[in-house]
Amino acid sequence: MKYVNTGVVFQEIPDEVTLSINISNCPCHCIGCHSTYLWEDIGEPLTAMTLTNLLKQYGTDITCICFMGGDGETAVVNSLAQWLRTAHPEIHIGWYSGRAKLSKEIDIANFDYIKLGPYIEAKGGLNKSTTNQRLYKVKDGEMTDITDRFWKK
Repeated sequence: MKYVNTGVVFQEIPDEVTLSINISNCPCHCIGCHSTYLWEDIGEPLTAMTLTNLLKQYGTDITCICFMGGDGETAVVNSLAQWLRTAHPEIHIGWYSGRAKLSKEIDIANFDYIKLGPYIEAKGGLNKSTTNQRLYKVKDGEMTDITDRFWKK
């Protein structure tokens, strides 16, 4: 599994300072995708050592790491999340999947947040109440939908 770039973001996961990691070779190819460059098999390998170096680079400001994609290699996403959970228990872990259903290769115990759903342009992203996408908070083996946290009230 390869990643192309990273960024510190404040919108992807509520109440977190998140290091988003954009994973390439996305098999979803959603119409209207804002990151079509991630459809290609490009970038550098994403490994436990890479994650260690990124955490050193960004320091203690980061409260969460979010894998953005990886639907083509869900076992690897799960394995890296499991490693993070053990090696860095202070870091919350998120995953943005473009699939409608959770892969059987994902153990939710390795994650604090999971976003499911392909991008459907007519329905909008997480910030639209019409979205088909859902962000779940994982706690005690349960996934609770927190998507409405993105909607202005």
